[in-house]
Amino acid sequence: MKSKEFMNNLNGKSLAELNDELVAAKKELFNLKFQNATNQLDNTSRIKEVRRNIARIQTAMSVEQKAAN
Repeated sequence: MKSKEFMNNLNGKSLAELNDELVAAKKELFNLKFQNATNQLDNTSRIKEVRRNIARIQTAMSVEQKAAN
């Protein structure tokens, strides 16, 4: 998914939904790092993509919190 599409998808979600997505992304990142350490990961660029998605989710959460105040 492209970054603009991903951000548009995030903008319509509540804080609870964003938090759920953040937890899922962090779990995925952990699993990718574990696979990389055991030489089972084929697509190492996925780690970078997930890290950036985590940052995008955190940014969307920050914007949502500021809007709520």
